[in-house]
Amino acid sequence: MTIPTVTLNDGNSIPQLGYGVFRVPPADTERAVTEALELGYRHIDTAAIYGNEEGVGAAIAASGIARDELFVTTKLWNDRHDGDEPNSAIAESLEKLGLDHVDLYLVHWPTPAADNYVHAWQKLIELRDAGLTRSIGVSNHLVPHLERLVAETGVVPAVDQIELHPAYQQRDVTTWAAERAVKIESWGPLGQGKYDLFGAAPVAAAAMDHGKTPAQVVIRWHLQKGHIVFPKSVRRERLAENLDVFDFELTAPQMAAIDGMDPGDGSGRVSAHPDEVN
Repeated sequence: MTIPTVTLNDGNSIPQLGYGVFRVPPADTERAVTEALELGYRHIDTAAIYGNEEGVGAAIAASGIARDELFVTTKLWNDRHDGDEPNSAIAESLEKLGLDHVDLYLVHWPTPAADNYVHAWQKLIELRDAGLTRSIGVSNHLVPHLERLVAETGVVPAVDQIELHPAYQQRDVTTWAAERAVKIESWGPLGQGKYDLFGAAPVAAAAMDHGKTPAQVVIRWHLQKGHIVFPKSVRRERLAENLDVFDFELTAPQMAAIDGMDPGDGSGRVSAHPDEVN
C-alpha cells in the first residue's frame, strides 16, 4: 500500500494521510506512534501543547525508519509568538522529538487579541531559511489572518490546518487557499464525535454501497477533496481501518451528498472560533 503524496507550494511533498496525536495521552504516545509506523503511516502530526513530542520522538528513534521517509509536523504555541520565542520553541520541540529539523512547522493559532501572529510568521520564515523546518504553514487561520500574513511578509503558507468535516467545511478558507496553492489539512476530520456524522444518511448510504465503515467513507471524502487528513485513534485496529481507504472511490453523487451536509451558517463548528482563542 502506498499513501499518495501532495506537492506543497514550496515544492516539498507531504503524505496525504497521516496520524495525528492530538489528545493522545503522553503515556500512550510512543506505543500508538510505533503501531502507526508499523502499519505504514509515515506522516505524524503533533504540537508542543499536546505534551507528547517525547513519545513521538521515542517511537521514531526506535522504528529504524530512515528520516527522509518520515514527515513530522509540530506547532508553535500561542505564548511563544513574541521576540525570539519561536527560536527557543522550535529548539525545545526538536530536542523532545530527537530531530535536527521538522518537515512542517505551524503557527498553531493566530491569537488576534495579542496581534503578534505576523511577527510569529516572520520568525517561521527565518526558521525555514535556517533549515530547522523544511516547510512552514499555519493552523486555524481565517481569510483575514491569511491575507495579512501575505500582505506583510510576501510569503504564502504551505498549508492551513483547520477544523474541517462534513458539517463544517470552511468554504471561504478553502477557496482562498485553492487560489494560492495553499493545501488544506483537516483537523477533527470525523467531527470529534460531537454529532451523529456516521448516522447521517449520505455517509451511511455510501458506507453500505462500498462495504466500508462510515469513518472510512468520511476519510475518503477528505482525500477526494484534496485535503490532507490525519484521523486520531489509540487503537491499532482503528489505525489500520483508517488506512484502508485506497481501494474504493466515492461517486460524484456521493461526494455531492456529503458536500451538502454543511448548513453553510457556521453552526457545524464543534470547536473554538479562531478569533476567540488567545
